[in-house]
Amino acid sequence: MVKIQLVIAEKPSVAQAIAGVLGAGRRRGGYWEGGGWLVSWCVGHLVELAPADAYDPRYSRWSCGDLPIVPDRWRYQILPDTKGRFDTLAALMAEEQVDTVICATDAGREGELIFRLVYRLCGCTKPVKRLWISSMEESAIRKGFDHLADSRAYDSLYAAALCRAQADWLVGINATRLFTCLYKGRTLNVGRVLTPTLTLLVEREAAIQKFKKEKFYTVELDTPALRAASGRFSSKTDAERLRTACLGTSIVVKSVEQRDRTEHPPALYDLTALQREANRLFGYTAQETLDYLQALYEKRLATYPRTDSRYLTEDMADGLPGLCVAAAGAMPFLAGRPFPVHAAQVVDGGKVTDHHAILPTAELAGTDLAALPTGERNILSLIAARLLCAVGEPHIYAETAVILECGGVSFTAKGRTVKAEGWREIETAFRSALKQKTEPSAPTLPALAEGQRLEGADALLRAGATSPPVRYTEDTLLAAMETAGAEEAPDDAGNGAPAQAQRSGLRGEKEGQRSGADARRQAGAAECSLPRRGLGTPATRAATIEKLVRSGFVERRGRQLIPTERGIALVWAMPDQLKSAKLTAQWEEKLGAVERGELAPEDFMAGITAMLTGLVEAYRNAAVSSDALAQSGRTAVGKCPRCGKNVVEGKKSFYCESYYDSAPCGFALWKNHRFFTAKRKELTPEIAASLLKTGRAAVTGLFSEQKGVFYDATVVLSDDGGKYVRFKLEFDKKPNQNGGDRT
Repeated sequence: MVKIQLVIAEKPSVAQAIAGVLGAGRRRGGYWEGGGWLVSWCVGHLVELAPADAYDPRYSRWSCGDLPIVPDRWRYQILPDTKGRFDTLAALMAEEQVDTVICATDAGREGELIFRLVYRLCGCTKPVKRLWISSMEESAIRKGFDHLADSRAYDSLYAAALCRAQADWLVGINATRLFTCLYKGRTLNVGRVLTPTLTLLVEREAAIQKFKKEKFYTVELDTPALRAASGRFSSKTDAERLRTACLGTSIVVKSVEQRDRTEHPPALYDLTALQREANRLFGYTAQETLDYLQALYEKRLATYPRTDSRYLTEDMADGLPGLCVAAAGAMPFLAGRPFPVHAAQVVDGGKVTDHHAILPTAELAGTDLAALPTGERNILSLIAARLLCAVGEPHIYAETAVILECGGVSFTAKGRTVKAEGWREIETAFRSALKQKTEPSAPTLPALAEGQRLEGADALLRAGATSPPVRYTEDTLLAAMETAGAEEAPDDAGNGAPAQAQRSGLRGEKEGQRSGADARRQAGAAECSLPRRGLGTPATRAATIEKLVRSGFVERRGRQLIPTERGIALVWAMPDQLKSAKLTAQWEEKLGAVERGELAPEDFMAGITAMLTGLVEAYRNAAVSSDALAQSGRTAVGKCPRCGKNVVEGKKSFYCESYYDSAPCGFALWKNHRFFTAKRKELTPEIAASLLKTGRAAVTGLFSEQKGVFYDATVVLSDDGGKYVRFKLEFDKKPNQNGGDRT
């Protein structure tokens, strides 16, 4: 009997690319066949953890008395809409001719979990090999198949992925039910990473709301040679006094300090760095950038997306000059420009984890970039430009700081003179091609000497004000997620792991030359030898942000991410341990320890279970008020006419604090109510406050749809306790031309 090997990829496009390399050219119903190979695919997660009521039907109703729900033996379910795909894989695994199964899902935690759960639920016991590649280029696929690893070398990676999924299930099921029941029916979705990330946004919003603007004043000396500014004054009178004293007065140069500065080339992109840059330059969300990059990966134009490394392995150095030529050739604005290739600046195998930094592939040389969708073209250009910058020359400049004295006060001026453009020349050309503005640099200052006097200066008074904290964008939120908890690292964060614990990971295709276990033991040093902290991983942060938006906890306003009233209420209701970035960062680090084989999975899960058990016991019988859900820093505009609680302003309405209770009074004044929109009038906080206080509000500039004119009237609140509040108009009585009244 002829033996056949079954390859299971994560997506149809990847399976097709692998089949093409292996010579499996015959397309069947759900797989490719040929040359002793069968190549099929999953479609994301075909198998997931079963819901709570799969363990006991009573869990279909939420009760604090049933908590904590901790399965003794985990159950799984096949998703209904992907059952056909699962059945195809199960049938292929059961084929008598198939003697080996090759896991070719994405080379990372989630890819490992996707394959292992399908393999497990199919009841397959055939030997498994692992394909671990960082590029979909034909040469990379061939090399990967030449160096397949035993799947057992990735058991710890699978264990970490399973722990992550089970921990998220436990937190989501138990904490969500606990606080939903505690707050009487309003669903409060809690997540291990979701809630701390939302907390970052809510805390920033609170800081903005509490901020009080303070005015300040400065005096600026304007000479033919340079401009210099004083320090800040809180008093305009004091600043004006200095300005007057400086008029017509000689300026003395007190000191001139010049230093040569060097800006070394930037590192290559990992996923988070690329997502941040794409958000700054193009406004792409983290998920959009990941989607564009995934598409480029599947088209063989970029390497593996979900990496947290910014370096390359030593075996890749020789190929860098040719890759840089391809990258430069794809960018017309670099035509004719010489560029150096200092490979040593981007090569450090000790800083490479599961995958090396993101690169364009050699396929770039034969690709018509104009034919790519705009998003993919922009991301590919960004990656290529970063490669050329990263291997380039340093940017060198002279920085000059001058201190002047006038009117008995010191003034400062700074300037810069570029000595060598270096890598900045490529970056400037790239941004110019994108028609992106570059930050203005400090002006060049004239040659000055200590003790020199400057005449003929004007003195100008400048007014300014302190600025509130800025709202998060995806760029800055990703940065905050990446570093969350880093400054609070406890000694035992790794649960007893050595301080210099090595990170796991096969380093690109090179590692196929060693055994999988040896490679994983040797793949950490330098920055990767230190525990990594943060909320989520590069692979999951985009999904976290999208879930916050999709769940209604956060809204996008331009590039800003702003928590909604629902999101603020959720954070307000949560205990510190569930919204702690520090705790979640510790969990993420411990998952890394599981992945490295330094922490037993059962020990990690025991810690999660103990935390949840303690949380349930502490809060099960806690006396809380559902009013707390509305205490989000919003100012009450009045009292609810139905129940007497505060009415606060939301995005779409002025609503009672008990609106979301399990037994709500239901009172709300909707901003888009037809009564106001038809009259082209906005329901403002002032109008709402008057309606709540007296039941009436005098309103000017109401529009009559019938007559096409504007008029003034009194709006009267009419509430009978129904689903919607009603309004009616009353007019002031005025004598008409015949001596009567009109209403």
